[in-house]
Amino acid sequence: MKKIQFSGLQVNSFPQNNGMGISGATPEFFFLGENSEEFNLDDNDLIKLIPYGIQIAPDGHRPMLLLKDEKGELTLPVALNPLEAGVTLTQSNKSIAPVTPHKVTQILMEGLNLNFESCIFVELKGAHQYVRLNINGHPDLKFIKVRADEAMSFCLHFNVPMYASRNYIARSRVLTTDNRNKMQQIMENPDLLVKNHKYVM
Repeated sequence: MKKIQFSGLQVNSFPQNNGMGISGATPEFFFLGENSEEFNLDDNDLIKLIPYGIQIAPDGHRPMLLLKDEKGELTLPVALNPLEAGVTLTQSNKSIAPVTPHKVTQILMEGLNLNFESCIFVELKGAHQYVRLNINGHPDLKFIKVRADEAMSFCLHFNVPMYASRNYIARSRVLTTDNRNKMQQIMENPDLLVKNHKYVM
């Protein structure tokens, strides 16, 4: 693993896979399932998380945003889609003028006197993590639940505090390891992605 020092977040870059890798492939669909695990959280169980760095691998794995607790003892990996990863990297680069796709949203929220109090990791579903964004200032809407890989750059831009339980962190690490193992199996056996049924697209 090669580490690249980056202003703001630390970026970890992994060397290109020289085996039977599938260049540019994003076989995320292969891991999706109906299994869902929702966590009942108590405020006393929540651990505050701080952005630590981004892990980038060119061999088909999704980029990972690494969140750590304040003591640096626990790490929550959050898989990002390439667009979110790019926005997160750009927002973290203090050496260039600030560039973000969230500027219009920021103006709108300020005009409506809305803000997001916290981002809490609450569910694992298939290969995805879900967060609950708690809203302050709206008479009816108190929170929304969205995919974490679509919300991280938003939370970083607005400095939304992020939390997760110790159990959630542990289960996410297991999920990440399991998905990486499955991805490695696909890279070593590309025939797994070959259509072998007339109804499979």
